[in-house]
Amino acid sequence: MRFTDFQFHPAVNSGIAACGYTTPTPIQEKAIPLILAGRDILGLAQTGTGKTAAFVLPLLQRLQSGPRRKVRALVVAPTRELAEQIHENIGKMAIQTGLKSAVVYGGIGKQPQIGKIRAGAEIIVACPGRLLDLLNEKVFNLDNIEVLILDEADHMLDKGFLPAIRRIIKQLPTKRQSLVFSATMPREICHLAEEILKDPARVQINHSLPAPTISHALFLVDKERKTALLKSIIREREMASTLVFTRTRHKAKSLALHLQKAGFSVSSLQGDLSQQKRQKALDGFRQRTFKILVATDIAARGIDIEGISHVINYDVPDTSETYTHRTGRTGRASHAGQALTFACQEDSRTIALIEQALGKKMTREFSPDFAGETEMNPGEERSEKPAGRSMPRKRKKGFSPGRRKTGNVRACSCDFGISRLVSR
Repeated sequence: MRFTDFQFHPAVNSGIAACGYTTPTPIQEKAIPLILAGRDILGLAQTGTGKTAAFVLPLLQRLQSGPRRKVRALVVAPTRELAEQIHENIGKMAIQTGLKSAVVYGGIGKQPQIGKIRAGAEIIVACPGRLLDLLNEKVFNLDNIEVLILDEADHMLDKGFLPAIRRIIKQLPTKRQSLVFSATMPREICHLAEEILKDPARVQINHSLPAPTISHALFLVDKERKTALLKSIIREREMASTLVFTRTRHKAKSLALHLQKAGFSVSSLQGDLSQQKRQKALDGFRQRTFKILVATDIAARGIDIEGISHVINYDVPDTSETYTHRTGRTGRASHAGQALTFACQEDSRTIALIEQALGKKMTREFSPDFAGETEMNPGEERSEKPAGRSMPRKRKKGFSPGRRKTGNVRACSCDFGISRLVSR
């Protein structure tokens, strides 16, 4: 199938050509005809599979007819970065349509956003908090909304946005089309989403799994050796663009500073930064000013940056769903990507859940030999253990070494939670 088979308006087809789209992804192929037919949709698919175009293109088709310079469509997203990204994508796809979008989120001044809305935007892309502020101030209203779209719905509904979403829903016309898209959708969250939809068509494309273009490796490493391992891997492997995830904002900031002092081209992205600095970090990473971006899970949802070759989980994510979102930043648009996870013995339960979701085990790899290195890791206490080789524990029954040396990193065929972590 090709995009020309959808018989879009010529202006929409011009945007498709400008974006270089030729063959629709599975989620686009299944969802677009249903949306064009006016159905409500619950669309579930992995990140990086084209969900944004799946709802933007039929939206532009619908808005080609009808009044202009009125707010007729509302897209709600959980983060500023995702809202900005959707807004930019709409701009590219709508380039020949004459339709305009405005983006609304907190952390920056209201007046520029208000100005763009009043200039005649037909589409609003918003985060819930700032949207409610502007509605309460009667800057504009939602009386003419024809289409509501919730993107990354699980994140919005599961992280406390549900009351805000319900307040927004109350201000919308009852007669409308509603579309809910997400990469993951736990059952209880699914029930909440379906409150918004009327007789929805369900489009599901292996939504709980990362894209098949991603390879997954697990590094068994002591906590105090993570930073040394990270630096070694970045130096030894060809990494065009690397996204490193940490669990906390402090760790993201301190790890980025540590890597910067070690001579790496790096920036950080975390919630303590102003919106201007967050956007600067993203733009620098997108434009390859920085080859490495150290981030919290603020970058795990919906951020679409082309060419990320590696995702490194410096800290193991809390859930398998978060693992899916993090690793979905690479292997996008059918390109190959690598996901590397640093795990300690205490992470064994979470790793088991992640592997259950993956339906396979990650490739096990040993930490390399860092004899004599005594650096302090960012955000961690200095180890009191000597820097030399630690005494290994007695091997437990079932341990299968099966090692093969690959440079400074040696692969291991043992099961996680059974092997002894080797620290040198």
